Amino acid sequence: MKLNISQKASGKANASALFFVKQSIQFSDVLNETAEKQAESVLAGMKDGVFEDLEFVELDNKPTIFVDAAKDRGISSLDHLRTAAFRLAKKAMQKQIPMVSLMLADAADEQFKAIAHGLHYADYKFDAYKSKQKDNFQVTFEIVAGDRAASFKKVAEEVAIEQKAITLTRNLVNTPGSDLTPAEFVERAKTVAKYTSGLSIKIRDAKQLVKEGFNGIATVGKGSATPPFMVTLSYNGAGRTRTSKDHLVIVGKGLTFDTGGLCLKPAKSMPEMISDMTGAATALAAIQAIATLELPIKVSAVLCLAENRIGEHAMLPGDIFTAKNGKTVMVDNTDAEGRLALSDGLAEAGLIGATHIIDLATLTGAMVRALGYAVAGFFSNDDALALNVINCGEACCEKFWSMPLEEEYADALKDKFADLKNTGSDAGAISAALFLQEFVPADTAWSHWDIAGTAFVTKKWKYTEYGATGFGVQTLIELASRMAAGENAENETKEYAEV
Repeated sequence: MKLNISQKASGKANASALFFVKQSIQFSDVLNETAEKQAESVLAGMKDGVFEDLEFVELDNKPTIFVDAAKDRGISSLDHLRTAAFRLAKKAMQKQIPMVSLMLADAADEQFKAIAHGLHYADYKFDAYKSKQKDNFQVTFEIVAGDRAASFKKVAEEVAIEQKAITLTRNLVNTPGSDLTPAEFVERAKTVAKYTSGLSIKIRDAKQLVKEGFNGIATVGKGSATPPFMVTLSYNGAGRTRTSKDHLVIVGKGLTFDTGGLCLKPAKSMPEMISDMTGAATALAAIQAIATLELPIKVSAVLCLAENRIGEHAMLPGDIFTAKNGKTVMVDNTDAEGRLALSDGLAEAGLIGATHIIDLATLTGAMVRALGYAVAGFFSNDDALALNVINCGEACCEKFWSMPLEEEYADALKDKFADLKNTGSDAGAISAALFLQEFVPADTAWSHWDIAGTAFVTKKWKYTEYGATGFGVQTLIELASRMAAGENAENETKEYAEV
């Protein structure tokens, strides 16, 4: 897929596309009188059921695709544009149309960005394990932007960087666990650091983890023949003038495969456990994009990498270890391992001077049961950060719902022999967040994202056919961008009346 942005139409397009909402064509006031009347007739037919979304008709002797920009329920106006552009691109590839023209001179930057993301999403496929691979038919989308051409070109460059990061996340998550071990994940992180200007990397292996007291990751990973690692990537602003004193640290759960350990998972739940490293993949992709965009803010990413397998050295229910912050933890359930690994990532964030921490993890089935696949639940100890997460998510078409850090459930995490145990008796997602809060450095703004439902889907959802969604990458980039600009959390996401 290629975007060609220009002020005027080249006349070379094989077809045009028009976005519509109910009886109104969006972004285009360039239709001649004949075409306008024909378009009105088509839209009337849409209402009566004669025509439908992606209808391909002649408009003043020009092939035209009508794309419904309000087709789905429950999503924002910007997400309507994304999903509409996604469907358009899929249709154009299916019909093998070499060039499609979009008249978008009346679109705002945010609206064009949503459309560009939708077009890019349609280009993704994961066929590395197919015996016969087939390239997507390449469609060029001619964006007729008028006076907005220069602005749209800048937006398109940003979208391409974000989509590269999203693709990195999805490819990592969709890779089978036997091929993406903790050691292989480290190699992927080293490659990202090598080819991304401004990124540095520090790698701790199993021996170093134990030596330095990072016993959460070491305990989780000791049952596997493939040892655990902790990777810290750092970006200092690429030499640009930084006015912000903030240091955002993204901590990602990286269980490259999770059997549940001795508390074994059910067989039918096991194949999806290739996605249990989504938090780490998202953190790696986000910092790659932040560095490429040269945002003037200090950002680090901490990847907590391990396999939770059954082996002769596997952790046992009832085992007790001392965490990096000195608290002792009893392993009540070996399938509640993600929070053990994240405890080390949170400690590392404190050691490197975080002012703000986002940890993200496919952590609990309780969150999936509560919010499903469309909304990520999150927790925060800081109201301004929480509002920023919601606003950034809205701008990126990613839904977040604030969950309570209900202290009433905290006593259930106390253990008879250790300071803490890794499971509570009630409210599974809240208990997990309360456990993590025990390891958050003092006086640090923190938010925990439980992306268990949104990270990986087994049925078609918006612009994902199956597998990894890349959820969270864009919100992290947007959050870093707003923090770099010093924007207040109170700034509301814009809504546009057109769609």
